[in-house]
Amino acid sequence: MLTAVEATIQAIVFIVQVTPMGTNLGLANLLWAMVSGAFLSSRGAVFPALQLGGLSAAEVRRSWSAMRHGSWQIDELVETWGVYVASENAWCENRYEGLRVVSVDLTGFWRPRLQGWLGKHYHSLMGKALPAVVFGVIIVSGQIHGKRVPLLRKIVRCQPEQTEADYRATVLREVAGLDLPGDVKALDAGFKLNELRNAGLKGFVLRMQSNCTARRSHLPAYKGRGAKPKYGALVRPVARTHGQNKLPATPPDQTTTFQRDERTIQVAFWHGLVTSDTKVADVQATFSLYVFTDPLYTKPLVLTTDLDLQPETVLAIYLDRWPVEHPPLAAKQMVGLHRQFVFAPEACFRLPELALLAGSILAYVAAVSPAIPTGFWDRQPQATPGRLRRLLARVDFPNMTEFDPEVRKKASVTDHLPKGVQAHRRQKTAA
Repeated sequence: MLTAVEATIQAIVFIVQVTPMGTNLGLANLLWAMVSGAFLSSRGAVFPALQLGGLSAAEVRRSWSAMRHGSWQIDELVETWGVYVASENAWCENRYEGLRVVSVDLTGFWRPRLQGWLGKHYHSLMGKALPAVVFGVIIVSGQIHGKRVPLLRKIVRCQPEQTEADYRATVLREVAGLDLPGDVKALDAGFKLNELRNAGLKGFVLRMQSNCTARRSHLPAYKGRGAKPKYGALVRPVARTHGQNKLPATPPDQTTTFQRDERTIQVAFWHGLVTSDTKVADVQATFSLYVFTDPLYTKPLVLTTDLDLQPETVLAIYLDRWPVEHPPLAAKQMVGLHRQFVFAPEACFRLPELALLAGSILAYVAAVSPAIPTGFWDRQPQATPGRLRRLLARVDFPNMTEFDPEVRKKASVTDHLPKGVQAHRRQKTAA
């Protein structure tokens, strides 16, 4: 058996060991169907994907039942996955000035025809919010052999009845609960600075809108007329146009330059700021604004942080946020679950959660294994999850019990239970 194939099976078996007997076998079969690309061939359908591996009808039903009704939670599987990665000692976390980057993002699995589903997520191509099963993804940025590989830390569900603002607050509270000494949170502009403050999140690097404003944390000098000021002086980091009026940028507290990838990055920054709606009397904590002007881009990048860091470190931390986009990408495009055909509320959550975990397994195993060429023409192969998935697709469906005797069918007595249509026929309740 090839090393990459064996490593993939061992990772799956290790993850499902925290689930009950019988359920572990069903989940292992389902995860293997995901990483081997069976859901691409079945176009997102669960039963055909499992049947492609040669499972019997009873085995297919048991795997589906383990996913739908099994006694397990995704938090347990993700935590076990972290233990497995740590035991391999191949993945190392990225640190900047001693800080570990924890990235946060929101993603949606689109379900435009799922009737009765209230959850929605913004679709950039459509330009509007569409029905979707929404998740918050929290990862730790790291690398393997110089290749950026994220470590999945937590998956946060968005309940359909939650508003977008309430859900963002829920995700931020989960991030704050996972906070460890030396962590810095990297977030995109989908989150607001006030939301981070309300959630009690400290130690962050947040992207701001280019038209954002802030205020000084001290009062300006009284002009001798009118009411005394309650707010600090307004700070506008980037010049902009409002109607016919040109609004200049506020002179920065300091400017500097540094080199990155043979380009000169110009930085202007302001310290000791508060949000534009905060009165000086209510000031509790301040933050800094950084404006990075890169010749490679037409618009400047505006970042804010509550930490005392060098400008180069602030930019490096935010750029290391991008690996958080990989688990959703692998779950949808690589695993093939951008299209789904499950309709029970719990299954609508559980199947994407397993897909996010399967995408992380693919990315990790591909990075630690030798690069796999697609064919004789692939003379310089890269360690990508797509190449690993194509290799796994050519392998026979493995017997998970051979790798762990505890991963097996539970020998339960079922003779007394109804079979066939009688097992799922609806029964009228007594009036």
